[in-house]
Parts: sequence; C-alpha cells; structure tokens
Amino acid sequence: GCGLRLLTNCGGLRVRRSHFAGCRMTRVCVFVDGENFRHSMVRLFEPAFQNRDYLPKNAQWTDLFDWVVSQTADGAARVRTYWYVIEHLDCSPRDIEALGRNLGRAESVVRRHQPYAVDLDAITDPAARAQKVRSIVAELVEKQRQIRRRFDGWTRIQNDIARAGVAIEFRRAGGIRYNLFDATFGGEKAVDVNLACDMVDLRAIYDVAVVFSGDQDYVPAIQIVKNAGKRVVSVSFRARNNHLLPGGAQRLNETADQSIIIEYAELAKYLKI
Repeated sequence: GCGLRLLTNCGGLRVRRSHFAGCRMTRVCVFVDGENFRHSMVRLFEPAFQNRDYLPKNAQWTDLFDWVVSQTADGAARVRTYWYVIEHLDCSPRDIEALGRNLGRAESVVRRHQPYAVDLDAITDPAARAQKVRSIVAELVEKQRQIRRRFDGWTRIQNDIARAGVAIEFRRAGGIRYNLFDATFGGEKAVDVNLACDMVDLRAIYDVAVVFSGDQDYVPAIQIVKNAGKRVVSVSFRARNNHLLPGGAQRLNETADQSIIIEYAELAKYLKI
C-alpha cells in the first residue's frame, strides 16, 4: 500500500528509498533549535552527559530524526533536518589582547569585575599593581583562547554530524556572548529568528514541519505555516521524573497541530547514552 516504505542498508546507513510510483508521500522537514535541544539533553541525562560534552559522540542522528518523522503520518518521509546553531562567539570584554598595550585602560576594564578590583585595591605599590594588571590581562587572554578553541571544536562536531548523517544541515546565524570574567554564556541572538524565517520561507518543500524546541517565540511563525495549509508537530521529551522538557513548551504545543513525546529510554537509545 501507499504507506509502505522500503529501507536498505548502504555503507552502514539506513537510506530511504522511493515510495511506489503513484503514491503520495508526506514530506516532512525537521527544524531543530540547537541550544534548546542540547540543554534538554543535559537536563535529561546528567551526569552521563554533561554540558561540556556539547553533543553525544555516538548518537544516531539520522535514525532519530527518521523515527520521529515516521510518527507524524503514514507514508511520511524526511526531506531534510535543519539544525540551527550560533555562528559567532563574542567575548566580553572585547579586544582583550589590545589592553596589554594600555595599562591605564586595562586597569579600568578589569576593575569592572569586583574580585579583580578588590585585589588591585590591596596593592599599594604602583609597579606591583601594574604587574598585577598585566597578569590579569594575560589570564583573560588565555581564557579567550581556550573558549575559542572549544567553540571551534563545536563547529567541527557539527560538520562531522552533517557529513555522517543523511540530509542533516546545520544553519548558522547570530552569536552568543561569553563573559571572560566569570566564564558564563549570555543569551543567543538571531538563532530563533533564523529558524522562524526558514520555517516560513521553506514551506513549499514540506507538508509537515517538526519543531524541536520549547521556545514560544516560534508561535507566530507556526501560525503562518498553518495558515498556508501545512501541519506543525512539536517534540517534547519525558524525563525519568515524568516531567516534560524542554520547559516552556506549553504555548508551542497548544499552537502546533500535534505533539510528540519522546520517552527517556527511547531518546537514550538513539543518543547512545
């Protein structure tokens, strides 16, 4: 019948073959809010999977996305997975390397961090204080080097997933701020806008949009897509305590046509955690 899909093995990957001639295929695109999805994985699987790991190393991404798509409709076929991640890492304070050439400016900047200000106030000798400022700047430069190397590693992991997977594409936009003083990340900028725009712009190539996110900012884009006659499915994950992740997904689920809940054990199976 028209709902039958044939799967064949090709180099270890499951490759979806065409439906029988004359059968109507339900085209599905998957839209993944990268950081939202990643934070859900951390909350679900700590300590086996932790924030510093970025993404599970042995996850079967193609199989996961194909399985989710298979739950949306009989005869559903995944056209593509669009996975949205940040493009730029913006460190604060900016231009930290240049501070070493202007000690007056450098001291003014590092004093913004209260622990550094306390340390400098305790030093009465100007030469010793200047040396302390140089030491702090060198420490911040090293922190910046390490976080940029880590960020480059994330990009390599993304590229590896795209190469190994089937029809998985990382879409990069915007940036995220990293505070060198306290080693914390700020909020993402522009990633959600990129996902929402693509969901609307690409609506001609799919019948169903599957959204991996809990961000209610996508509600207007989802409504536009629904008004164009498309169906929208949101994805949530059930933790071992029976709570649903990601948090804040209620408004998104109410707007979507359908919600799929992935059980803890099912997700763990595909992520190899």
